Amino acid sequence: MYLDHFDEDRKECMERAVKENVLLTLLPNIDVDSIEPMKRIIEEFPAQYMGMMGLHPCSVKEDFREQLSTIKKELNTGKYIAVGEIGLDLYWDKSTLGIQTEAFKKQIEWAKEANLPIAIHARDSFAEIFEVLDEMHDERLKGVFHCFTGTGEQAKKALSYSGFYLGIGGVVTFKNSGLDAVLSEVGLDRLMLETDAPYLTPHPHRGKRNETAYTRLVADKLAVIFEKSVEEIARVTTNNAKDLFKLRES
Repeated sequence: MYLDHFDEDRKECMERAVKENVLLTLLPNIDVDSIEPMKRIIEEFPAQYMGMMGLHPCSVKEDFREQLSTIKKELNTGKYIAVGEIGLDLYWDKSTLGIQTEAFKKQIEWAKEANLPIAIHARDSFAEIFEVLDEMHDERLKGVFHCFTGTGEQAKKALSYSGFYLGIGGVVTFKNSGLDAVLSEVGLDRLMLETDAPYLTPHPHRGKRNETAYTRLVADKLAVIFEKSVEEIARVTTNNAKDLFKLRES
């Protein structure tokens, strides 16, 4: 929501979110350049936004250690609720797996030291991420698999790590995603809602810009999958987010 996709109507987007009862949105950081735009939107809408701090795997390039140094200083301000968005992305560039893994592990260490959860980006990389988590997971490490779109087997493996959840976004509304069947197998008790705006826009707006208000459409779809009311979906997933991110009741 801090990207330039929303420069013309950000305030209106947030008003639409409130009308849909989407009251608090947690923003993941991307890289050094996104820190200030994210901070500005949090300052402008303090009741509706909280931030995470991390280096996205697609931004792990030759200068990643310098970027990590800057991001760590910002994380140390204590203003952030999680380390994210971090992880591995092998869709765009498999040649950077080594440095992506180094950055991922380093940021996991930060999270454990600060007692913060992590938000994991996983694209064509579940096996590699599970290898890292098998090595580093302990009682201090908790988190969410951001925009989970994996198989039933991958979902069960992800949830085998205590304290981890699946973030569900617009893909669950896509006709042939198969994610509805996967979620039916794993249940509702470790899911939470998200959008990945401006991307992965849910049906019936697929192909257009995503926005925070469309979180409601994800909740509507989960209500169908689990044969529960939207209010019950909202209650369970909101409580999951509160538990993971230690959100204040207000």
